[in-house]
Parts: sequence; structure tokens; C-alpha cells
Amino acid sequence: MDSELLVVAFCTYLVFLFSTVCHEAAHAWAAKLGGDLTAYHGGQVSLNPVPHIQREPFGLGLYPILTLFLTSGTGIIGFASAPYDPYWAMRNPRKAAWMAMAGPAANYVLALVSGIMLKLGVAAGLFRLADSFRFHQILQATSPESLWEPVALGLSLFFYLNLMLGTFNLLPIPPLDGFSVFLFFLPPSLVQKFFEFRASIGMYSFLAIFLFSRYFFWDLFDPIFVFCARLVIRG
Repeated sequence: MDSELLVVAFCTYLVFLFSTVCHEAAHAWAAKLGGDLTAYHGGQVSLNPVPHIQREPFGLGLYPILTLFLTSGTGIIGFASAPYDPYWAMRNPRKAAWMAMAGPAANYVLALVSGIMLKLGVAAGLFRLADSFRFHQILQATSPESLWEPVALGLSLFFYLNLMLGTFNLLPIPPLDGFSVFLFFLPPSLVQKFFEFRASIGMYSFLAIFLFSRYFFWDLFDPIFVFCARLVIRG
């Protein structure tokens, strides 16, 4: 990778790390509000990345960095998790569902805030449509040599990655957060079967996630991203 791609890759990793930490901290905070202190005692109710990396050193450390280099800075994949008490979740299925939804909600809030800041930059004449429209550069500074250029890069990354993380985690595939949406609607008699099913499919769920993300997710996400990006670009 040349120096420019290295800078983009480094910024992408920092934004991904912060966004994922916010996602997991939101899970932990929602669980604490609901009465489960498992993640709180594990240090996950925090934006400090250290306890999150200690829990998932591969998913938040080596793996995303490796994927950045393998894709020459054009893609990043990683994972993390916040611990919770499964018996608490079975006793409180709707609280468990809210805990699951808190993660994607945090990502959407970050995407919304960065999108508003980009839009304000367009309205103020600081940003314009990027010459080369890419995931890490939706907009660029009107004066490319100005100090606003790294701001445009950072906000573009925050907007794209958090929109993507929020949408991906809402897929109704276990163990992704979207699967827990069913807990809002299941009768009490089926709650235990829900958790037993989620625990039983094991590695099959990861295969399903891989296949869906490889062949279907981007067809779903691309029009969402384009629609949201147009809202930002129009100023």
C-alpha cells in the first residue's frame, strides 16, 4: 500500500474500533439498565477500548487489521461481543431484545451525527462531492490542501461504517442482533425454545452470515447507502 492508502487504512481501523466499542458499550449499558450487570462487571459499559479488545483481541485487533491489508485498505471486517447472563435474558426476553437493539441504534446515531456534520459542511461551502466517490470519501474539502480535508475523510468514514455496521447487525440471523427482534413478539412459552435454537445451530449461523454477506448483503445495503449519501450531498 502507498502512503495515502496507509493513512486511509489507519483511519478506517480507528473509526471501526471506536464504532464497534460504542456498539458493544450500548449493549452493556442497556443490559445494566435492564438488570443484568454481567457486562458492567466485565468493564464493557465503557468507551475505553481496552476491556473490549481484551475480550476479543482477535476480532478487534488482528482480524480487522489483516482484512485491511488483504483488501489494500478498501474493506474491513471484525467482531466483538458484550457478555450477558443467558438466564436473565430468558426471564426478561423483551429487555434482552432492547439490549440487542441498543448496539445497532448506537451505530445509527453515530451515522446520523456524522451525516448532519457533513451536510452542514456542504451548506457552509466547506465540503463538496468527492472527485472519486468511495466509501471513505463521500465528500472532500472544497480546498483539498486545507485542514478540512482530514475532517471530510473522518466524517465520511464514520457515516459509511456506522451505517453499514448498524444495517448488517440488524440481519435476522443468529447471533446477529436482528435475530433478537423476534423476542418482542414471541409468547412466553416459546422463549426458551428460541434460546435453545440459537444455541444449537452453532457454526451453521456463521456459515449463514458468511453466505448472506457474500451474496446478498451488499445488494441490500448499497441502495440504502446511496439514498442516505444523497441526502447528505444535497446540502
